[in-house]
Amino acid sequence: MFRIIPIFEPVAPLSLPCFETVPAGFPSPAQDHAEKRLDVYELLVRRPASTFFCRADGPSMQGAGINSGDLLVVDRAIEPQAGDVVVATLDGGLTVKRLVHQHGCWLLAPENPEFPPLVINPEEGVMIWGVVTYSITGHCPR
Repeated sequence: MFRIIPIFEPVAPLSLPCFETVPAGFPSPAQDHAEKRLDVYELLVRRPASTFFCRADGPSMQGAGINSGDLLVVDRAIEPQAGDVVVATLDGGLTVKRLVHQHGCWLLAPENPEFPPLVINPEEGVMIWGVVTYSITGHCPR
């Protein structure tokens, strides 16, 4: 269901041009608006030792803007809170859901009404692996 992509401290930063704004209306010479350079790794990864990447697979989190194929940045050092999108172990695999506390119970809730929420039963070995800090869309809108 998920493929874990380990990360390593990069040897050299990946510094790319960062434009202040790019108009969605009338074109303008974008080169004139270059503000600074942006290190993508530094932007996405706060704690390298506790961060991993995985790809979402399936439609259960579409309401949260997470689509199948999106790259998720997950930080294991963040203490999960109600409302966080998390990656959790479930039935021997990994799943991405929203962590919800309702009526004294913890749930792994999808963001798609076609899927039921999953009650977290501590005796079944459900574990939160980490909190999703970014979702990177894997495709360009057409």
